[in-house]
Amino acid sequence: MSSSANLRPMIYKQLALPSTVESITEVEAVIEEIRQELKVKADVYANIMVALTEAVNNSIIHGNDSDASKKVYVEFEIPNNYRLLIRVHDEGVGFEPGMLPDPTAPDNVGKIGGRGVFLMEQLSDQIFYTDNGRQVEMIFNI
Repeated sequence: MSSSANLRPMIYKQLALPSTVESITEVEAVIEEIRQELKVKADVYANIMVALTEAVNNSIIHGNDSDASKKVYVEFEIPNNYRLLIRVHDEGVGFEPGMLPDPTAPDNVGKIGGRGVFLMEQLSDQIFYTDNGRQVEMIFNI
């Protein structure tokens, strides 16, 4: 049985960001803090960075229509020393993840864009969409 001194706080950090591309740098800084504090391996760090920036970009551009008055909320939880849960929530109308075209289909391979959700799903260990697609929860084994 582990001692409570080894347990990390449940909520690590919460961000409320304007829907601007510049907000990505604040998210990247938090991931760097987590990488250093938890000594996250380079490959896992890369997966987190790509998946999270895709999620935040999607929230900014598609969810909130790049409207700087709308917020993107990012919450980082460390439920135990082995997992990182990241929630990204926007103020948009949502979307149905199952209705997105497959970016690996021959007709879509040459198209620009349309790979963000696919990358998020491939790079996270678990992913869940809630609130009609306005919120994504990604879990990473660290």
